[in-house]
Amino acid sequence: MKHIINPYENINDSGRNISDCPPVVLPEEIFFTISIFGVLENLIVLLAVIKNKNLQIPMYFFICSLAISDMMGSLYKILENILIMLRNMGYLKPRGNFETTADDIMDSMFILSLLGSIFSLSVIAADRYITIFHALQYHSIMTIRRTAVILATIWTFCTGSGVTMVVFSHHIPTVLTFTSLFPLMLLFILGLYVHMFLLARSHARNISILPRANMKGAITLTILLGVFIFCWAPFVFHVLLMTFCPNNPYCICYMSLFQVNGMLIMCNAVIDPFIYAFRSPELRDAFKKMIFCNRNQWNY
Repeated sequence: MKHIINPYENINDSGRNISDCPPVVLPEEIFFTISIFGVLENLIVLLAVIKNKNLQIPMYFFICSLAISDMMGSLYKILENILIMLRNMGYLKPRGNFETTADDIMDSMFILSLLGSIFSLSVIAADRYITIFHALQYHSIMTIRRTAVILATIWTFCTGSGVTMVVFSHHIPTVLTFTSLFPLMLLFILGLYVHMFLLARSHARNISILPRANMKGAITLTILLGVFIFCWAPFVFHVLLMTFCPNNPYCICYMSLFQVNGMLIMCNAVIDPFIYAFRSPELRDAFKKMIFCNRNQWNY
């Protein structure tokens, strides 16, 4: 799967020679630091929802699903750095059985991060749609039990798909499936937005009297979606170029930015928790309580 996760390494020498763009190399310490922050921030989000009963509602459970996806991406890079460090110290045999197995596990985590983010954002969009246009029936439609079933289905499918994509990663249909999920998610959410806009025009009065929190949730989703596209789209485009024009000089020039694209993915996990805190007063208050309670405990 390394030809998908890090495709620039597999470009042959002739391909590099016909391109004037040397690969942009970033220090591993930058990736490691960003990944650590990503794991810690999203872990705080999960703990805030677990500890605060007021946050234990479908919307925040779906946000937790997105936080877990972000954590997967950060953990992938942390484990990769540890593996590289152990190999450089001589504790691991290069291309040995353990390293190959570890690579497959980490690649599955990376794919799981992307798929989990795609489906989490999609279900958040559906949840916001129901909240706005079926507000009175929302609690009967989106029950805790139904939410649990949805999340279990999503993560079961993502886990199975992640393993399958690693096993069959050398086949072009696998790459196409991997990359097609990204635009399909965008089309699904765009379809919901267009439908929401058309309904809003025909029910302008009813929309105006909805609680502000409902509309605020839709705006939060828009921000999350925008950040996700900005951070992940360059990598998805990278995979497509590696598959269909690996030796084209223009493609190689773009693929020289692989590590920059990887850093953007890591940044997504760091940015999302700030969006949650900035847009949600309830979650922001939960963060403050957790921090101040821990400080008081340390003082005692």
